[in-house]
Amino acid sequence: MNHELEQVIKNADRAINNGDHLIEFYSEDATLVVKPGTVARGKEEIRRAFIAIAEYFNYSLIVNQEKMAIIETGDTALVVAQAQLSANQKDDSEFSMERTATYVFKKDSTGTSRCIIDNSHGAEII
Repeated sequence: MNHELEQVIKNADRAINNGDHLIEFYSEDATLVVKPGTVARGKEEIRRAFIAIAEYFNYSLIVNQEKMAIIETGDTALVVAQAQLSANQKDDSEFSMERTATYVFKKDSTGTSRCIIDNSHGAEII
C-alpha cells in the first residue's frame, strides 16, 4: 500500500509540470533549497523562487519522483526520493538529470502534511 505522502509529492510534481502554484504544499515557515548555498524561506520567497525557476527553464521543467522511502516519527516525516528532472525548452541546451532529493513534512493542526524542508538537491548541498 502506498503512503499518503507519495500522493502528496506526485500532486506537487503534477503542479510543477503544469505550471501551477505549489504554495499550498508548504508550511508558512518552510525552507526551499533553490540550489546549493541558496535557500528561500517562507511562502512568499518560495513563490518567487518557483517563478524564477520556471522562467529559467522557459516553463518546460518536468519533475517526476521515481522511488520514495518514507521515515516517520510522530507528526514528522522524512522523504528520500529518486527525482528525475528534465526541460526541453531551456535557452542554452536541453536539461536532464537524476537527483536523490530529501523532503521533510509535518502535519499541521488540521492533520494535513505540509512540506517544511524541500531539498531536491539532496547531498549535493554538502
